[in-house]
Amino acid sequence: MIISYFPKYVAVLALFVLSVSALDTFIAAVYEHAVILPNRTETPVSKEETLLLMSKNIDVLEKAIKLAARKGAHIIVTPEDGIYGWVFTRETIYPYLEDIPDPEVNWIPCRDPQRFGHTPVQERLSCLAKNNSIYVVANIGDKKPCSASDPQCPPDGRYQYNTDVVFDSEGRLVARYHKPAVVVVEEFQVDSVVYPTAWYNTLPLLSAVPFHSAWARAMGVNLLAANTHNTSMHMTGSGIYAPDAVKVYHYDMETESGQLMLSELKSWPRRETISPAAVDWSAYARAVKPFSSEQLNFPGMIYFDEFTFTELKRNAGNYTVCQKDLCCHLTYRMSEKRTDEVYALGAFDGLHTVEGQYYLQICTLLKCQTTELRTCGEPVGSAFTKFEEFSLSGTFGTSYVFPQILLSGSQLASETHYKVSRDGRLQSRGQTPLPVLVLALYGRVFERDPPRLGQGPGRRQ
Repeated sequence: MIISYFPKYVAVLALFVLSVSALDTFIAAVYEHAVILPNRTETPVSKEETLLLMSKNIDVLEKAIKLAARKGAHIIVTPEDGIYGWVFTRETIYPYLEDIPDPEVNWIPCRDPQRFGHTPVQERLSCLAKNNSIYVVANIGDKKPCSASDPQCPPDGRYQYNTDVVFDSEGRLVARYHKPAVVVVEEFQVDSVVYPTAWYNTLPLLSAVPFHSAWARAMGVNLLAANTHNTSMHMTGSGIYAPDAVKVYHYDMETESGQLMLSELKSWPRRETISPAAVDWSAYARAVKPFSSEQLNFPGMIYFDEFTFTELKRNAGNYTVCQKDLCCHLTYRMSEKRTDEVYALGAFDGLHTVEGQYYLQICTLLKCQTTELRTCGEPVGSAFTKFEEFSLSGTFGTSYVFPQILLSGSQLASETHYKVSRDGRLQSRGQTPLPVLVLALYGRVFERDPPRLGQGPGRRQ
């Protein structure tokens, strides 16, 4: 699969409702899998060769599933592309696909493997779920025939889907997902979201762990995110996130091994008597006058988007930077202003057009890669400057704003070190100075996305 970034998935996120109605809490597991990749993906291979590769990956997943079950997990989430890898063409992925039926057929592949043709992958996943009494979430490929009467039917007469499946603790196929939407969370009051992903980390704003944890907090749900592990492609970062806390996460660019994580979660976080108050993300920023500055702004690129930046030249101060309708306000104090590190406040208000088109409003404080201003927005992994205080806000035109704080070494800041106020400020709290890499308020303006005309229902390209 072509690697996609979460902002695209915020609009089309893989959602499943975990059936935990009889439990106040449940044990969740996610597995970050170092996928065994095919030798080649540019030419088709035999069905026997595909089964051999997929069996090798499922052998690894089997160990993780059995261990999670022994530790009491009710559900385990495995990564996107975790069974056969990625970077296929439409033709070369085809031998890996199976026909995945609608879950309403009430099918347990482990007991009736031939009911829908040759489905060895579904059979094995079903048996793993059944034999270990655990829900198993996996990502596999689906194929569906279509006819010329369908105007969207591809020339080869079939749809091919990147598909998440869920097998319950009896091995029954209970979910199959091709093309979901973020509105499901609110319209159906979803409490837990499972998210198999193949996430390519791109600093400063698109790193898996801070973005996923921010999404769980902003949406008020549990998020079980399982990433693939491939350091050469900057793919790592899995975790279990609750609305009020990061339960556990894994980020490892040093080794090539997988990692199992478990944590206990509340089954109904939306029903908590003490819930986070609704945030008016523009209340503070629209009420204050822009901070005046005589210095010139400068442009900088972050993942193909041109931000407007202004440099932080003192160890403490107030700054405002604006782009179109978005003005970002920052108040801060550093322990000291180092001469070998440069920080900038940036704003972006516009349509992102690479690997999807979606409208963003972003306020960010970040460390520049070097002391040259042209490197502001480039990836950087460490920071020595410590911030004793900070307050970041913006005149957002959306209620979908995801706050992120990333520290030196790509570590998350503890919830004890920051808060989000009801008037839309991301603020420090406590007395611990923090080695900040990135502060960000990442806004998605769904109503300003362009229409997606002419696109099939969730097909691979």
